[in-house]
Amino acid sequence: MNIDILAPLVDIFEGIPAWQATVYLVGISIGGALVMEFVVLRGLLRYTSRTETQFDNILVGELRLPVVLTAALAGIYLLTQIPSVASSVVVSADQLDTFFGKPSLSVIVLAWAFAANRIVNRFVEQVKDKGSRFDFAPVLSNVWTLVVLIGTIGLLLSVWEYSIAPLLGAAGIAGIAIGFAARDTVANFFGGIALYFDDTYKLGDYIELDTGEAGTVVKVGIRSTTLLTRDEVLVVLPNAALNAGKVINQSAPQRRRRVKVPIGVAYGTDIDAFEELVEDVAADEKLVLDSPKPRMRFRRFGGSALEYELLCWVGSPTRAAKASHKLNREIYKRLGEADIEIPFPQRDVHVRSTVPEAADTDLKPPADVPPENGADPAAQTRPDST
Repeated sequence: MNIDILAPLVDIFEGIPAWQATVYLVGISIGGALVMEFVVLRGLLRYTSRTETQFDNILVGELRLPVVLTAALAGIYLLTQIPSVASSVVVSADQLDTFFGKPSLSVIVLAWAFAANRIVNRFVEQVKDKGSRFDFAPVLSNVWTLVVLIGTIGLLLSVWEYSIAPLLGAAGIAGIAIGFAARDTVANFFGGIALYFDDTYKLGDYIELDTGEAGTVVKVGIRSTTLLTRDEVLVVLPNAALNAGKVINQSAPQRRRRVKVPIGVAYGTDIDAFEELVEDVAADEKLVLDSPKPRMRFRRFGGSALEYELLCWVGSPTRAAKASHKLNREIYKRLGEADIEIPFPQRDVHVRSTVPEAADTDLKPPADVPPENGADPAAQTRPDST
């Protein structure tokens, strides 16, 4: 396997005897590896150990092995590409490349792949405990490991001159089949990644969905997100549904939540005294924050009342319902003590009754006709029961 970038180096050693080229290349490789290890890398480690962050220390520490191996094995691989060296040994150039060149290059590829995977995994270990914002980081670490594995296999097959076209075709067909069979799982997975990068919510946030579900986020997984409702019921929602629907994060950008308490007061009320009384009630409530201060807003002239709204803030969305309950109770008591009327709609219902007129007048005898055979006149008005 020839690499075009090494062609100028091969040309340098083209006219040099094989034994001299071997000595030069091996010496340069070993010397370069020692310089990189004891001068460059150790100096960088001493410098990064004094910095506040650990990421640069992780980066330099994980790159030591691939850098030193690359410097040491590059000379061996280069020897197999020099025609004068290949012609001086008893084996053919292809055999020399098979026994020394390709194994050296394979070791270099594996060292860099291992280092790349270790760097990302250690970065994830550093950030995953720094807050719930990074709870999804282990998922990205697993994806990166899979990408590195696939890429390493492809590079090794290329080094050993195996065609990867059939593998790519088979992988494409298998990917399509798996995609159709597990499309919901794949949609949930990528939906979770989208939610993570969009920073839609994190652990501990109180969210509300357009479908009516609401609760505190207690778990963010690859496939789904789990909410704990106010009824202490766990609701598991697919990430794809969350990514497609509307999510209202009641805890962002701040955890405090504004509470609106509607109040109606009778026409003719001293509104200045009324507003002051309600604001004092809100100021005395422990669940209500002092800043921003509670305030009253006159919204509209209603059909039977002056419609007001008390606006105040609580520390978290989960306290809003309890705060509204306590404020309503105390406002009702204070208004009653101050003789301030809370009107309510009233309706007057009028009931009318009418006496029905006699419907059947044909049975009554004429006034000038006497009863027959001395019968009772009242009996003549009754119909024959037979």
